[in-house]
Amino acid sequence: MGTSTITAQRGSDFARLSRRIAEAGLLDKRPGYYTARIGLVAALFAGSWALFATVGDSWWQVPVAVLLAVAFAQVTLLAHDLAHGQISRSRRTSRAAGLLVGNLAVGLSYGWWMDKHTRHHANPNHEEHDPDVAPDILVWSERQAETARGIARFIGRRQAFLFFPLLTLEGINLKVSSFRALRRPSLKSRKLEGLLLAAHVLAYVGAVFLVLPAGKALVFLAVHQACYGVYLGCTFAPNHKGMPVLTAEDELDFLRRQVLTSRNVRGGRLVNTALGGLNYQIEHHLFPSMPTANLRRARPIVREYCAEIGVDYVECGLFESWGQAMRHLHEVGRPLRIR
Repeated sequence: MGTSTITAQRGSDFARLSRRIAEAGLLDKRPGYYTARIGLVAALFAGSWALFATVGDSWWQVPVAVLLAVAFAQVTLLAHDLAHGQISRSRRTSRAAGLLVGNLAVGLSYGWWMDKHTRHHANPNHEEHDPDVAPDILVWSERQAETARGIARFIGRRQAFLFFPLLTLEGINLKVSSFRALRRPSLKSRKLEGLLLAAHVLAYVGAVFLVLPAGKALVFLAVHQACYGVYLGCTFAPNHKGMPVLTAEDELDFLRRQVLTSRNVRGGRLVNTALGGLNYQIEHHLFPSMPTANLRRARPIVREYCAEIGVDYVECGLFESWGQAMRHLHEVGRPLRIR
C-alpha cells in the first residue's frame, strides 16, 4: 500500500473505538500480571548472573552470555512498559523504577529512550518526525536514499543484507547514545542518570573481568552485547519496517496514522512472551498505556472495527514480518545501487 493512496478520514473514528475498548475494561491496570512478570524477569536476570558466577573460568560462559542477553532484553521490555505507564499510574513511581531497571540494570538511559520513543509513537514511520526512521546509517525510503551521504549512502546499497549483522552492534549503540544524551540540557536528572549508568558499566564490566581472564572476558562481552542487540532488533523491527513511510504530504487522523504504519505478528504464547507483547503492535500504538496482558483481548475488537471503517489491518507471521522488512530495505536502497 503506497502512501499516495492514504487519505485523511474522520477524527471521531478513534473516539468510537476507544469507547468500545474502555467498556471492555481493557484499559484497567493488571497488578497481578505485572507482579508475576516482574518476579519471573527478576529471577531470570538474577539467575543468569548467579549461573555466571557458578560456571566461573570456562568457555561454557558463552551460552551463559546468550542467556544473559535474553535476560537483558526482557528487562528492557519491562522498562518499555514502565515508560508507557502500563504498570503504575504514578509517573514518579514509573520513573524511579525505570531508572533502576533501565540505567542501572541494563545500562540504558531511561529519560533519553523515553523521549525518543514518545516521539516515535506520536509520528510512527514519519520521515521528518520519527527518530526510528532517521537516515543515520540505514535509509527507510527512496527519498532518503536519493539524498543519502556518508555511511548511510555506503551501507544503503546493501542494507538488507547488512541489517542483521548491524544489529550485533545495537546494544553498544544504545549505551553510547545513553551517555551522549547526558550532554543534553533537556534531559531530566542528568547527574542521577549519569551516576546510574556509570554504576552499571563499572559493575557489569568489573564482574566479568573479576570472574574471567581477559580473553574470555572480551569474548563474553562481545557475545552478550551482540545477542542483546539482535534480540532487541528482532523484537522492534517487525512492528513498522516495511510498512508505509509517511511524509508531510500525508494528512492522517490518529487512528489511521497508528494502524496503517504498524503490523501485528502472529505466533501464539511463545512469540508473545519473547516479544514482550509488542507483537500486538497495532493495539499498542492505539492504546500505549494498555497493559501488555490486555493487548491480545483488544485485538479482535480493533480488527473488527478497522474492517467496519475500511482501514487496512495488517498481521503476519514472525519470519514473514522480517522478510517484508528486508524486502523493503532492499527496495528503497535501489537509487543507491544504480548511481
